Amino acid sequence: MELRHLRYFAVLAEELHFGRAAERLHMAQPPLSQRIRDLERELGVRLFDRTRHRVQLTEAGALLLEHVRPVLSGVETAREAIRRIRPGEAGVLRAGVPPDTNPVVLPTLTADFARRAPGVLIELHELTTDQQLTRLREGGLDAGVVRHPSDTVGLESGPVARRELGVVLPVDLASAAGAPSRDASAHDVPSRDAPAPLRLRDLDGTPLIIFPREMAPRLYDHILTVCRDEGFLPGAIRHARNPHFVHGLALAGRGIHLNEQPAAPLPHGLVWRPLERPELAWTTSVVWVPSRHNEAVAAFTRSVTQGLKAAGHRITDDRLSDGEPG
Repeated sequence: MELRHLRYFAVLAEELHFGRAAERLHMAQPPLSQRIRDLERELGVRLFDRTRHRVQLTEAGALLLEHVRPVLSGVETAREAIRRIRPGEAGVLRAGVPPDTNPVVLPTLTADFARRAPGVLIELHELTTDQQLTRLREGGLDAGVVRHPSDTVGLESGPVARRELGVVLPVDLASAAGAPSRDASAHDVPSRDAPAPLRLRDLDGTPLIIFPREMAPRLYDHILTVCRDEGFLPGAIRHARNPHFVHGLALAGRGIHLNEQPAAPLPHGLVWRPLERPELAWTTSVVWVPSRHNEAVAAFTRSVTQGLKAAGHRITDDRLSDGEPG
């Protein structure tokens, strides 16, 4: 017994006229008659008495109608509930963020979004750039915060934010590369003196600790290309995504790591140094499927911009079109 057949039955029971019922259902009369006969055959009873001049419910039809009405009402209630959870309709906005998002971003983002869209619950998912792009195209996300370069063909994006990368490395290696040897990141943060910059070519041959390529293939290839162009060819490449594991590998002398300036002190024995030529950066923006853009996605885009600014990102391509500041 299919739900649509029950709906056909209920409409015919209300109209008691095949022509008017078919018109309400936006279908031709013969298919409606066939569906009613199919339903009667399945139940083994006659639901309507038909003559040339009138259609009437049988006793069995009246009994079925009593049971069908609450079923159809429940289905409509469920549909309305689903409609309400769509973004912008006092529901839920599903958004992705990179696993290594700076902790400063999230509280600013969520507080700002609550102010801009008080009736919408934001549901954040920790996903890599490529995972986000896949889910966006499949309809599993409403918006994503992705790193570039990435495959965003067919998607639209908001303002582009940039945060230059530096190097996380052991103190002795920083000293050998020409940076001060004192562990400023571990003990003197925040410092009035800017950390001494490094040149990538001075680290040539040192192993590199980097995120797995499947997390963001285009960004991964871009980083290695810039390193090569700057004279840094890693002696080995080791993959890690968890910050604790990354720092453990660096402390063990297993490589250096490229990342933005840490929001919290690094473990004792590690330092962060900026690069003399800031060619490497996290370049980030919100992306979405054009047909699913709405007020909630627009509010999320602005809130992400505020969160990234709070974490030290610069907005390099402001695509907000309504003139709202910041």
